[in-house]
Amino acid sequence: MMWEAAKRVIEKIEQAGFEAVFVGGVVRDFIIGKPNNDVDVATSALPAEVKAIFQYTIDVGIEHGTVLVLDEGEPIEVTTYRTDGLYTDHRRPDEVTFVRTLKEDLARRDFTMNAMAMTRTGTIIDLYNGQEDIQKKVIRAVGYAEQRFQEDALRMIRAIRFSAQLGFTIEFETMSAIKTLAEQIQYVAKERVHAEFNKMWVSRFPAQGMAMLEQTTLSQYLQGSFIAEDWHNFQTTNPLVGWAYFYVLNEQEPFFSYYKCSNKEKVFAKQVAEAYSKLQEDWQVHDYFYYELDVLETAFRIAEWRRQAVAFSVHEIAARKAVLPIATIQQLAISGRDLMEWAQTKGGAWLKEALHAALLAVLTKQVENNKEQLKEWFHDIYKG
Repeated sequence: MMWEAAKRVIEKIEQAGFEAVFVGGVVRDFIIGKPNNDVDVATSALPAEVKAIFQYTIDVGIEHGTVLVLDEGEPIEVTTYRTDGLYTDHRRPDEVTFVRTLKEDLARRDFTMNAMAMTRTGTIIDLYNGQEDIQKKVIRAVGYAEQRFQEDALRMIRAIRFSAQLGFTIEFETMSAIKTLAEQIQYVAKERVHAEFNKMWVSRFPAQGMAMLEQTTLSQYLQGSFIAEDWHNFQTTNPLVGWAYFYVLNEQEPFFSYYKCSNKEKVFAKQVAEAYSKLQEDWQVHDYFYYELDVLETAFRIAEWRRQAVAFSVHEIAARKAVLPIATIQQLAISGRDLMEWAQTKGGAWLKEALHAALLAVLTKQVENNKEQLKEWFHDIYKG
């Protein structure tokens, strides 16, 4: 277990004469009562000193003080206490300075609920009243909000994403700072925005997140339309579904390059959009054949989220696919070679049309998926 492995790592660092604590989201989630195995350790030991303590380490981000420790059976990230310089690229600090005190390290963190630490024995170190803000369900920047967002503009979207995940409100001065600096979000690397949206799509309150993107005017500096009303019924545990829904809501605007979407996200979203469009007229048997179950179910859910009536239930989709005579084109009993032999002619546009017609004939049970019967069908019905 990550927690136990991390405790052993902390203990060894302490035995070597240094300080080490749990930090960040794992402490926040421990207080909230939410499971979290993404365990981070911070220490007063410098990276070289951490590496000297353990036998097996990897330099995953040593320039920023992070060493991956593998000695305890689970990979544990150990990061030296640090302060950050300017973020001129709006992505990473130009330089970091390693420090020996936890207080300095916590001062650079984004929100009070993330600026807590916990010792190996369970003592909470809370210099910015993070526990109180969690009890009040408030997201508050550490220190001066504008300074935190000028350091890293992505923190503005992170505040909104946390609000959508936890159902918390954003404290007034923190919200005001986001509105003031909203324009700076356009300079943040879109891969980082993409990662935040992945988490927003699967949050408990995505409509709340969309509303805050509008209220803060961040939406004006991002590609796409963010209308909270469209998201009131939306709920998913799969980020792919979020991108597909966003694509449909934006009338299939090609934002994939802008948000650095993967090919998988792009293909899934486009297929869902096609299936959703066809659902408006009702799906035909070949739609159940050509589209994967997750594509059809997502298209169905989109109709539900948009309050559109569908004449069948989502559970019927799998049943309709299950009774298809064949599940893949490879299962069709004939090939293009068979058709050319029967027609005694070369291939061409007709061949693709004939194969498709044969597939439809099998799917609609006009003919059995049998080579001899398909040959008879070809001569008597299709070619004739």
